[in-house]
Amino acid sequence: MNNSEYNKAENAVNNTENSLKNATDDAKWKIEELADKAKDYINEKRANDEEAQQEDWFDRVKNNASDAWDDIKDKANEAWEKTKDAAEDVKAEWNKKTN
Repeated sequence: MNNSEYNKAENAVNNTENSLKNATDDAKWKIEELADKAKDYINEKRANDEEAQQEDWFDRVKNNASDAWDDIKDKANEAWEKTKDAAEDVKAEWNKKTN
C-alpha cells in the first residue's frame, strides 16, 4: 500500500477531528457566556414589567443546549461516516496489495 492511501486515511481522521472541534466551538451558548445571557434575560423581563423566573431561564438554557447537541451530533455523524469510508478505502487498498 502506498503512502497516498495512508495520507488519505490520516486526512480523513484530521478532518473528523476538525469537524468535531468546529461543531463544539460553534455551540450557540458557550459556558462562559451564560452569565451574560442570564443578565440579558433578567433585564428583558424587567423591561417588560415581568418577573424573571429561574425555571423559565432553565428552559431557555435547556432548549439552547438541545439545539447545540443536535448540531454537534450531526457533525459527529458526518465525521464518523467520512472516517469510516476512508478506513474502508485503505482496507480495500491493503487487501489488493496483499492478495
